[in-house]
Amino acid sequence: MAEVALWWIRRDLRLHDAPALHAALRAAAAVVPVFILDPTLTRAPGATIRRRFLIGGLRALDAALHARGGCLVVREGSPAEVLEALMAETGASAIFAERDLTPYARRRDAFVARSLPLRLVGHPTIHPPESLVRADGGAYRVFGAFRRVWEALPLPAPLPPPERSLATPTGLFSLLHVEGWETRMIAQEEEFPPGEAEALRRLRAFTEGPEAPIYRYARERDRLDREGTARLSPYFRFGMLSPRTAAAAAIAAMANAPDAEGQRSAQAWLRELIWRDFFYVLFAHEPALRRRSLYPFGERIPWRADAEGFAAWAEGRTGYPLVDAGMRQLRATGWMPNRVRMVAAAFLAKHLLIDWRWGERWFMAHLLDGDPAVNGGNWQWAAGVGVDTAPYVRIFQPAAQSRRSDPHGAYIRRWVPELADVPDEYVHAPWEMPPEIQRAAGCRIGVDYPAPWVPERAAAQARVIFREARRR
Repeated sequence: MAEVALWWIRRDLRLHDAPALHAALRAAAAVVPVFILDPTLTRAPGATIRRRFLIGGLRALDAALHARGGCLVVREGSPAEVLEALMAETGASAIFAERDLTPYARRRDAFVARSLPLRLVGHPTIHPPESLVRADGGAYRVFGAFRRVWEALPLPAPLPPPERSLATPTGLFSLLHVEGWETRMIAQEEEFPPGEAEALRRLRAFTEGPEAPIYRYARERDRLDREGTARLSPYFRFGMLSPRTAAAAAIAAMANAPDAEGQRSAQAWLRELIWRDFFYVLFAHEPALRRRSLYPFGERIPWRADAEGFAAWAEGRTGYPLVDAGMRQLRATGWMPNRVRMVAAAFLAKHLLIDWRWGERWFMAHLLDGDPAVNGGNWQWAAGVGVDTAPYVRIFQPAAQSRRSDPHGAYIRRWVPELADVPDEYVHAPWEMPPEIQRAAGCRIGVDYPAPWVPERAAAQARVIFREARRR
């Protein structure tokens, strides 16, 4: 057994179900947990809110390690250089890390492995990604086929937290405790407290007990005036929660469901975890997923370079209340419900006919849970140029969507205060208000709140344009 090994933490900020940590503990008498603030990632433009959440998660992990006799070492710099220096400083003879699938991570790890003893263990998906591909080795592009393969595999059991002490060698320098970093390491606002403990608490609250929200998920997940989802995606994004642990909780909820509806709801939530695996495997095989349409016809669509329309969309002043509410919430909090993300994304691509890549970059710059694989895959799906069989004909009309998801306009009024006094019957389509009701509500269309940027029928034109692009 080696004396010392490094546990290189990347997107696995947790002690439960941590395969790289378990491998390091099996291989060495002492393990040094290290997180590297890689300038390539931390200094990338936008997403300040994610950096703050990450720092909060690092501090939470450091506290958990201290409770087990260890500590988290945080360094800043080139991963290869930092790891080489730490190996010399600690006498470590091996580096263990969880495999990552993003294009940058694979390049980074290949570079590190050329000169250092890096051992990649595990994977960020529930099932091993190599078991989720077609017979020819390619990635599935239709979710239904992927799901059938996924469900045919035995669910891997998540690993428990390590039992033995993590006796990190003393005297190691950690940026977490260096003067000047306190102001840079700001915890995320109370809506999403960072850390593994909060992630596990949310998972239990969502999936355990006969009245667990997971049993109402299928019915309430799209309701914007209720809390019908688990709100766990930021924790998945940074590995504060293992997807295998979540899948095991979903399977247990299905087995313990009080009725058939509850079982179907728990299965619906598990399906969302399968979508995550789907996009991760697709991104691993299609590294240009964020830059190029999955199908060639998407590159033939005459997207409009409409800077003014994009600004109206990004700032929440399109005149469509549901779209505007979601985009304002995103700018204010870094979060949007999934239903609103789909509506807002489809509106940009099919009502405004603006290139979906503009919107994908905007979401990545502002989302707390911004994940390149999931965000890129979902944007292509919403725009109609990516996965699924014929999504180019799918249209989300914002007014119809908000009538179903927010029937009394509670969500809209929270984020679009100009509509606070608009009657329920008009809050989803305020341009339909007669002038006297506009005056009574203090909301004159085109003055107090924008008139619709484009007519509702604009999306129908996109169907024609998309079909022509497919035929060429």
